[in-house]
Amino acid sequence: MKTFHSEAAMQVEHIDAYEALVQFLYRAPIGLVQTDLDGAVEMLNPMASNLLMPIARDGGLDNLFAVLDTVAPQVKQLADGFAEPSGVVCDALRVPLGESNGAPGAPRVLSISLMKLDSDRLMAAITDATQEMQREQDNLRRRLRSAARTDALTRLPNRAAAVEQLQGLLNRGTTHPAGEERFALLFLNCDRFRQINDTLGQSAGDRLLIAVGDSLLSSLADRMRAGGLPANGRIDPAAGGAGLVARVGGDEFVVLLDGLRHRDEAERLALRLLDTLARPHTIDGHEVACRASVGVFWDAGLGGDADEAMRDASIAMIEAKRAGGARHVLFEASMRERAARRADIEAQLRTALAEEQLFVVYQPVVGLNPDGSTDHSAGVEALVRWQHPTRGLVPPFDFIGVAEECGLIDQIGDFVLERACVDFMRWRARLGDAAPRLMAVNLSRAQLAQPDWAPKVATILARTGMPASGLQLEVTESLAAQDEQIQVRLHELKALGIKLALDDFGTGYSSLSSLHLLPVDTVKIDRSFVCKADTSHHHRVLIEATVKVAQSLGMNTVAEGIETAAQLDAVRSQFCAKGQGYFFSRPLVSNALVEWIEARA
Repeated sequence: MKTFHSEAAMQVEHIDAYEALVQFLYRAPIGLVQTDLDGAVEMLNPMASNLLMPIARDGGLDNLFAVLDTVAPQVKQLADGFAEPSGVVCDALRVPLGESNGAPGAPRVLSISLMKLDSDRLMAAITDATQEMQREQDNLRRRLRSAARTDALTRLPNRAAAVEQLQGLLNRGTTHPAGEERFALLFLNCDRFRQINDTLGQSAGDRLLIAVGDSLLSSLADRMRAGGLPANGRIDPAAGGAGLVARVGGDEFVVLLDGLRHRDEAERLALRLLDTLARPHTIDGHEVACRASVGVFWDAGLGGDADEAMRDASIAMIEAKRAGGARHVLFEASMRERAARRADIEAQLRTALAEEQLFVVYQPVVGLNPDGSTDHSAGVEALVRWQHPTRGLVPPFDFIGVAEECGLIDQIGDFVLERACVDFMRWRARLGDAAPRLMAVNLSRAQLAQPDWAPKVATILARTGMPASGLQLEVTESLAAQDEQIQVRLHELKALGIKLALDDFGTGYSSLSSLHLLPVDTVKIDRSFVCKADTSHHHRVLIEATVKVAQSLGMNTVAEGIETAAQLDAVRSQFCAKGQGYFFSRPLVSNALVEWIEARA
């Protein structure tokens, strides 16, 4: 009898515990749904009902998969494909509901986790992720706004910040009587940085730039303390101040110092900076001295425009570089005459556009099939060239920068895009299925800065008959990651059905963790990684990581700069989807490309 009473008591306790659990689940602040394997609902709490009811087609909540079919059909697919007897099917899957679901204040994003309890049952946890998503978006916007004034690599102020503070100093103009304190602007460019970059690799080059920025900050702080000034080298331009170090270009820096009385002080500062930079930095076990050319702009107390002052300092820097580098030159008005040669290039460029001296070449992008074969029709990349009547073939490096500065880059961009689309359609007509399936065209900052760029692209597509799905527009990693306006424009292009590629990935401006924030379909792995893929385990690991992350995000990968069979084997082993480089072909004119494809068909 005692045993009977004990067993009865245990049963009562078990029932009470179960009811307590049911009541807890019923009152839980998250939505809980228990179903069979087909999604038929066996239990759901009020929170789940509240969250799911607005998206139920007929107001019924009998089957979870049926309710989610219009917003998240992948949940059923994941459940059907989950072969294990139990475990997590998906965790915190974000499901956007759109603006049309529910009244104002209703959830706009759901987070769904699904667990297989046993061989017969599933349990779903559903929460309102709207606020969480909003916080993430707000954080992203804040980061982008901060990035607009900060160099992403060195964390120094960028060009915009430097121009802002410089303009404030220039605006004092003639309010300073003769003999009062003036400022100096020093424009620095690293000598032979490209050689250092090519020798040690892009990542080492990035670390060197960071070290250069830190050295300039330290030297400026020492100078300011010696003069009794506050050492605030990372100063916010809005707050004013005596000194600033900023990165204004790839390997270009400016140093701005106020509170000087004589030009000699500016020149002594330049010598101090040159001496500081000449001291070796240890990069990847190598001692590297980054010598620099320095242009000095002295405040004459006449006011002026910050961009012009920056340009004058840059002109003086170019003079220092022409004189052999590792020295400083004080700007003089006569130097502008030499800079006028760039204006001459501008004029010649306008003639080149009018007389069709520019032409387009195409470098094949091949598919690296899993079976070891090569798809020679995967795509091509369009590249502009200039055949000058007297200078011969002018490389893009000599004129693209000028084109961007003088506003001709949009015309050149239009020309390249339209010519590429015309050639693409012509290849289709001639080669049929053997024709390249994708045309890649590079974009510049100036093009993407145009508010009407996306409509312009749409017009070109319509005029040439080019399908949007056959066009891939490429933007560099640094450009895509740094500018909110650029990202808006990329989304506009993506909406047209155009594919987007992130070029030169791995060059230091973004990371694998932030790749999902960019609206791209393809990641092009920079040649600085590919060129060492066959000899460096470190570079192979980086390629492997990039490929895996890209694949997980549904992105393709292209290995750039393949020049040897060993490099090809290395990127194949990392399952890179496509390859590009001289090993396959140099850039070819249109007819030569057709012959190249026909020979391999």
